[in-house]
Amino acid sequence: MTALPEWLTDNRDTAALTDMLSPASSRSLETLAAESRAITLRRFGRTMTLYAPLYLSNYCSSGCAYCGFASDRKTPRHRLEPDEIRRELTAMKKLGISDILLLTGERTAAADFDYLRKCVEIAAQEMQKVSVEAFPMSVNEYRALADCGCTGITIYQETYNHERYETLHRWGPKKDFIDRLETPARALEGGIKSVGLGVLLGLSDPVEDALSLYRHVRHLGRTYWRAGMSVSFPRLRPQTGGYEPPFPVDDHLLARIIFAFRIALPDTELVLSTRESATFRDGMAGLGITRMSVESKTTVGGYSVSESKNSREKKDEGQFEISDSRTAREFCAALRNQNIEPVFKNWEPSYNGPSSSISHEIQTIRPTTPIAPEMQSNKPSSLLTPETETCH
Repeated sequence: MTALPEWLTDNRDTAALTDMLSPASSRSLETLAAESRAITLRRFGRTMTLYAPLYLSNYCSSGCAYCGFASDRKTPRHRLEPDEIRRELTAMKKLGISDILLLTGERTAAADFDYLRKCVEIAAQEMQKVSVEAFPMSVNEYRALADCGCTGITIYQETYNHERYETLHRWGPKKDFIDRLETPARALEGGIKSVGLGVLLGLSDPVEDALSLYRHVRHLGRTYWRAGMSVSFPRLRPQTGGYEPPFPVDDHLLARIIFAFRIALPDTELVLSTRESATFRDGMAGLGITRMSVESKTTVGGYSVSESKNSREKKDEGQFEISDSRTAREFCAALRNQNIEPVFKNWEPSYNGPSSSISHEIQTIRPTTPIAPEMQSNKPSSLLTPETETCH
């Protein structure tokens, strides 16, 4: 497939979102915030699900102009070996973390599928929930990851502007726009239970990228309607290489995007990482965001390293600079000050393993009429799991 899919440019159901995203909208930021807050409280309750990233490797075969791990960067390259992974997991568990996101660069000989699969196996033995943010894979490879305990993948299109995508991805496998666009569907077909989508705000016109991101979520939801979906809103941060965003996104516009997505996608998990400042993250808690990263490290490993001057954490450059550097305890305290309960565990490992395949025939039995509000459960969705643990 080389032509852009029709759903990517279909404007038939984006009028309301377009209006909310417009600076000239008749709906003020305060009005959107109030509506977003009411929906968040009704659908998710006063909770915030927390996770942490674990960078397994910074080897990469692609030349993304905006990334600190691009193959032409001079940063030292590492990958975690099994004993190092176990030490990292032990350190993360001491912080209360039981929901992790494993990250690598694009596929290389040093960090290929077999390496990633083994890392998932190790992590699934220690953690309640394991997701992966790595290179695009085949349906069979995603099925193998699901068999090992991987429950979700995160993969950003980075930008949905095809021309800018071609320019920004200078070489390597990530240059294939269509292959990356089809990756979330392959993952769901392979039995992965949830997918996380997003754009890297600042690479292209943020409103156009947000509209395309919304179309992508809606497109996947029409077929894989039993799958979990999440949407992230990362802004470009300083990184090795010094790439400057040509379309900078200020706090007001980012807030408007978050509120608009909560209103347009009331049941979708919205994610905000430590790329954002503590002030902004505290402001968004309870207003639309339902999942955040905590005490993140963007170097390979980083959780169990020594505090000495010779530690690798001190010497290596991460993929990007984080902004919210609070400890897990400090972040939990800030959430509780807003009457929001931080949740480190809301998933049982017994639910791991691939989901059953979803055929196109099943789609025909999905209700086409929206469920009336009085028939919808008011129970927070983050609590609809067998066991929930909060940090203390």
